[in-house]
Amino acid sequence: MTVRVGVLGYRFMGKAHANAMARLPMFFPDAPDVERHVLVGRDEDALADAADRLGFENTATDWEDVVGEVDAFYNLGPNHVHVEPSVAALEAGTPVLCEKPLANDLDGAERMADAAEDASVPTATAFNYRFVPAIRYAKNLVEDGALGEIRHFRGRYLQDWLADPEAPWSWRNSAEMAGSGALGDLGAHTVDLARFLVGDVERVSGHLRTFVDERPVEGEAGEDTSGEPETRPVTVDDAYSAQAELEGGVMATFEASRFATGHKNDHTIEIQGTEGSLKFSLERLNELAVLREGNRGYETILVTEEDDPYVEHWWPPGHVLGWEHTFVHENYEFLSAVDGAASEMRSGGGETADGSGDYHPNFEDGLAVQRVLSAIQESDERGEWVEVA
Repeated sequence: MTVRVGVLGYRFMGKAHANAMARLPMFFPDAPDVERHVLVGRDEDALADAADRLGFENTATDWEDVVGEVDAFYNLGPNHVHVEPSVAALEAGTPVLCEKPLANDLDGAERMADAAEDASVPTATAFNYRFVPAIRYAKNLVEDGALGEIRHFRGRYLQDWLADPEAPWSWRNSAEMAGSGALGDLGAHTVDLARFLVGDVERVSGHLRTFVDERPVEGEAGEDTSGEPETRPVTVDDAYSAQAELEGGVMATFEASRFATGHKNDHTIEIQGTEGSLKFSLERLNELAVLREGNRGYETILVTEEDDPYVEHWWPPGHVLGWEHTFVHENYEFLSAVDGAASEMRSGGGETADGSGDYHPNFEDGLAVQRVLSAIQESDERGEWVEVA
């Protein structure tokens, strides 16, 4: 079948996913046929321009007209619009990929996960860093026992795009629209990788901090009636840190900041075990540093060999991949699951077949991360350790 995709949102993530869908037939010949069917947004002129650039056949200004008419729905809007369109799509029996964090609060994430369970169709929470070849290589090392018994997980995600106090206000600075700041935007990725590589988070002790309390509004909307510059309050965290205990007694630390001067997109993880360790940085995403038992130091592995995860679809060894390729891998896995689930439903007796597939990270994974984010916020408010539900 041709999978007709409807996408809500056409800016940063819209471009990333549209580019990924365009690359699939070139490099993943076993991927299902994909039609970028309809692009959804509010501004008709900007929407038409975006649809032309991103290769969409149609446009729509109301997601309600789309969610039941496509084979897969991508919710790439701000966090506060994740719940209603996603739940509506699932109630219509449409598979959904939603950007992270799953919602801007725990109640919304629970609604989405419940709807996914009832719908029994594939869902995806867009934790694209699971699809970095070096992260998959690390996953294999951990699962094969190459590091022995895991003792420590450390994860930090550092950026500096808000370090300037005059940087303009955006929806990401609003608790109502985003839920949280660096915690949800960046920390969600770190928590997901901790769960993916090591295990569930069981309890946390968190600390959140806002460094700049208000920011200027950009453009014509940024002046009041007297012509004075307008500002809006920042109601989310600029940075967070947390101690955590993972299953099996693994000690963990998490950290993220939008004020880490000199760091553009530095997502770093470390895992230490009784027989070895590994280190990874997103800013060098083709490399994995591995310490094996008996070695005096780390060896740097360039994860670009043909037998490394996903690399067979791309270039010869040493011809490195980039950030955008993670979305290609993510879309390949999710859309293949959508196609497979549809085939299962057609051949397995319709509604009697479970078409949810085995794709991960799904909405249940997104909910698990949201529970950790909520617990970190609660811990900061209470000033004590909090158990993760």
